[in-house]
Amino acid sequence: MAAPSPAPAPAPAPPPAPADIPALKTHFAGHFKFGMAADPNGYKNAVANPVILRHANSITAENCFKPANLGASPGVYNWAVADELVAFAAANGMVVRGHTLCWHSQTPDWFFNGTAAEVRARLETYIHDVVTHFKGKVACWDVVNECTSDDDGSAYRNSRWLQILGPGYIEVALRAARAADLDVKLFINDYSTEDPAKLSRLMTIVADVQARGAPLDGVGHQLHVSTASPTAANVDNALRSVAAKGLVNHVTELDVSLYNDPGACFSSRTGCAADITGDPTLLAAALKAQALQYRTLFNVFKQHPSLQSVTTWGIADNSTWLSSFPTVRGNRPLLFDMAGAPKSAARAVTDDGYQP
Repeated sequence: MAAPSPAPAPAPAPPPAPADIPALKTHFAGHFKFGMAADPNGYKNAVANPVILRHANSITAENCFKPANLGASPGVYNWAVADELVAFAAANGMVVRGHTLCWHSQTPDWFFNGTAAEVRARLETYIHDVVTHFKGKVACWDVVNECTSDDDGSAYRNSRWLQILGPGYIEVALRAARAADLDVKLFINDYSTEDPAKLSRLMTIVADVQARGAPLDGVGHQLHVSTASPTAANVDNALRSVAAKGLVNHVTELDVSLYNDPGACFSSRTGCAADITGDPTLLAAALKAQALQYRTLFNVFKQHPSLQSVTTWGIADNSTWLSSFPTVRGNRPLLFDMAGAPKSAARAVTDDGYQP
């Protein structure tokens, strides 16, 4: 009886992707600091902790520095959680980005009570107290957050700060921060700066602030983006526009959503893309597109000497604000996966030869 024919040899497996990547803080050291946003309950998470310790030399408090968390009542402060974050940063060789001092959101109503003079004095006192408390421990502050209008009618967002104090509130905030700490770097921080129309409005505000002689060191670009937008040219234009004003650039809240939602998804929560994280085929395609988008962005970042810091808004995909905004669904917007392992996106930004 003839021996059975041998089974055909299996096709060779593709070479495995690298099991790890270089520490991002080291890999990008010649260009910018690499940071991650988290509060203590985030960076102490078993998935996130080894990731941030290995890869980050900058940290931004996701929430615990915001007025709603620090400002219990006039002159009364909740320092404990923020102090814990500052101590963690110091123990692990990280600088701290302070986020944020003056914002229309997550700010207690008591800030806005009384006359304009009282509101101004309260803002100045709050900023003085907070910046003084962290003097020498915080490298830079997002002094004013999201002050730019989303509409063409005005450069300034129609916030309660604007309604009560007028456009000069930005100068008030910046001067109060500078008076409290002569060395800390002061920023305006905003989203959609990669959109040419919004960038134009932001640069109108920057020009006004500079004309007033107010202390401003840089602009923070949040860069909450998607796999389909923005283009490299628009990001490049935003960074160039700020640098042309003699200012430093920071990328402050970077993440790349898997979903390319219409504007109505953000404005009225309608038309949002359906969750794809349960479909392996759709998820794989989106993660590939995400890796390519991250590579595009970091290639732009590395071309700009004025860009001194890049921070992702989160550490790993197991904890992201995009799981509930603009709608509840699975999302995977960061460089590290649900288990804290580097994704294709992380490899794409550290290895030019890697093909997602």
